[in-house]
Amino acid sequence: MVAFGLAARLAADAGSAASAAADFVGRETCVACHKAQGEAWSGSHHDWAMREASEDTVLGDFDDARFTHAGVTSRFFRKDGKYVVNTDGADGRLADFEIVYTFGISPLQQYLIAQPGGRLQALTIAWDTERKRWFHLLPDAEIAAGDPRHWTGRLHNWNGRCGECHTTGYRKRYDLESESYATSWAEINVSCEACHGPGARHVAWARAGEKTEDADTGLVVGFKEDAPGREIEACARCHARRAPITQHYEHGAPFLDHFRPALLRQELYFPDGQIQDEVYVYGSFLQSKMQRAGVRCTDCHDPHTARVKADGDALCVRCHGQAPDARFESLPRKAYDTPAHHHHPAGSPGAQCVNCHMPARSYMVVDPRRDHSFRIPRPDLSARLETPDACTGCHADKPADWAADAIVAWTGGVARRGAHFGDAIAAGRDGQAGAEAKLVALAEDPAQSAIARATALQLLRPTSRRSLAPVVEALKSDDPLLRLGALAAIEALPPVRRPAYAAPLLDDPVRAVRLEAARVLAPVPTTRLEAPRRQAFEDALAEYEAAQEAMADQPEAHLNLGVLYMNRGRPDLAERANKTALRLAPGLVPAYVTLAHLYNQTGRNTEAEAMLRAALENAPDDGRLYYSLGLLLGEMQRYDDAAEALGAAARRLPYQPRVRYNHALVLQHLGRRKEAEAELLAAHRLEERDPRILEALALFYLGDGKYAQAKSYADRLVRLFPNSRRARLLQRRIQLGADEQAR
Repeated sequence: MVAFGLAARLAADAGSAASAAADFVGRETCVACHKAQGEAWSGSHHDWAMREASEDTVLGDFDDARFTHAGVTSRFFRKDGKYVVNTDGADGRLADFEIVYTFGISPLQQYLIAQPGGRLQALTIAWDTERKRWFHLLPDAEIAAGDPRHWTGRLHNWNGRCGECHTTGYRKRYDLESESYATSWAEINVSCEACHGPGARHVAWARAGEKTEDADTGLVVGFKEDAPGREIEACARCHARRAPITQHYEHGAPFLDHFRPALLRQELYFPDGQIQDEVYVYGSFLQSKMQRAGVRCTDCHDPHTARVKADGDALCVRCHGQAPDARFESLPRKAYDTPAHHHHPAGSPGAQCVNCHMPARSYMVVDPRRDHSFRIPRPDLSARLETPDACTGCHADKPADWAADAIVAWTGGVARRGAHFGDAIAAGRDGQAGAEAKLVALAEDPAQSAIARATALQLLRPTSRRSLAPVVEALKSDDPLLRLGALAAIEALPPVRRPAYAAPLLDDPVRAVRLEAARVLAPVPTTRLEAPRRQAFEDALAEYEAAQEAMADQPEAHLNLGVLYMNRGRPDLAERANKTALRLAPGLVPAYVTLAHLYNQTGRNTEAEAMLRAALENAPDDGRLYYSLGLLLGEMQRYDDAAEALGAAARRLPYQPRVRYNHALVLQHLGRRKEAEAELLAAHRLEERDPRILEALALFYLGDGKYAQAKSYADRLVRLFPNSRRARLLQRRIQLGADEQAR
């Protein structure tokens, strides 16, 4: 078990949590006064978020129904008044399991099963409430017991992945040593106090009868019209892809004091910001002009029924029409609900606002979710970036170029729109030539959303004053997302340079920013910080450790601790943390990689190689693993093996110049000069200004006596780095060789 060293802090946190739990009064108390709101909420998705399994709540067919998936036939039936499924358990054998809770209502309902260690596990066979059928949530995968995707696995554990957003007054209460939960909640579903906070003080105020306009009503969270951001953050607690950074949620606190939201990360979002994985609205909405204009969740959604406030286009034309909402006076006064705007027959699917501006993507097989970035269709962009396109989503038999040409025709020959932030993000993700300039331009563009600009900063690896400038500016931004993105960019600098930029943010008012500053500065010895910053650094490191404790049931938390302890010079704790991560998730590739780096740093290269090969067993197509293995084998002077591993890396990471460069060096060492030359030239095409690649090419041709070619690369190196003594010595060496050859 990893010792977090925060006993006093966590004990105090637990005490305050217990006090807060006692302040929840329950829905029945609330609706005694707020009857209309209670009636509206009743039957809503929040009401059905979770319920005890009963005749009134179970919607699936338990009348001896059977469902077969991947060779396993599961049977659903009733026994002694209970709902039961006979299916394969954690040991792979068929057994009977009681359904204890229902989970959701539409378009699907899942079922929770109690397992040892206080776990509630979500069955991966769900009930389609619209088509009235059983179906598997991962229909194309054959998943056996032991796989984290199996219903008994960690990816379907309710306590750690679902409970906080499906109950009110949730307390995880996980014990790492026994790997068990003692989870509790104040109410079984998403009730009044899930959004408004514990109601005891408000009830006391109401019962006191002293009601004046300026009185403190005791309501923890009230949603005022002049504070849309506060409302959005309250919803984002559950409607966001985010990681908790505290043990318990404090209602009414800033979102980033309790969570770190995901930016436009690969595998979550397409490069143009469209939803890819299930990201729960918040990250999409932050991209929209509507959010920046002050639109809030309840402008479209009733806060108690959770339904939209009007059906179809009637919802949109309340603002986008001849008489916009007075709050949004900048909106054009024009008719949008007309073929002159949407270019489709009235009443057709193509005429509906949401199908063009909120295209849907289905998750959990049957659950379509609409993209809340409210984007204008850009088929030209989709053609460039190979991203989804609203037009060809309906016209599936047509290519994106066809749709782009159609839009040009509609607009009277206006050229296709130019650059989009997606171009910069795609370039940054792929490591394309020119990516740095594109990312800098995006990071500096105030017309773009903060989440897109923060993503650009996160991808940016500053190599010059020009590329560092937007990072330095963002560190001073009022927007915490930009500060987070800038800190990620600072991590690319050598540790000795980081304090000048990151240390001031150790005192940031936002917890997520403080934690990121501490993480980025972790490799820096405390003595390298200015004396006034040292205590702030220690405090922020303690907060960072506590944030991982909040997620102690998740292997990634221990992975984070492993990296932290490595950076702080504690290899013993680092090894234990990563082994804990692998105990919780035996296939967690980053933990193998971190252990490999740790073993390499401590001279245990045989063990390091074993870790990387174990990682490759779990991720056989990961080019980064092959790259790390190749570098390690080269260090071990096993050059043939290194060349094989680096070649595999280069095939999987064709746009990474550093991979090509290192592959070339090993090939050159083995005397495979033709192959080495090809790799060096490929690396140079990818990054023409890289000094090591230029030097390697100059030395390569010098070794072959090809002085003219060697000179061209050396001269370019000197032009780019005129103060480099090493470059000038190389240039002179080549010139002497050329002169000797001429004689």
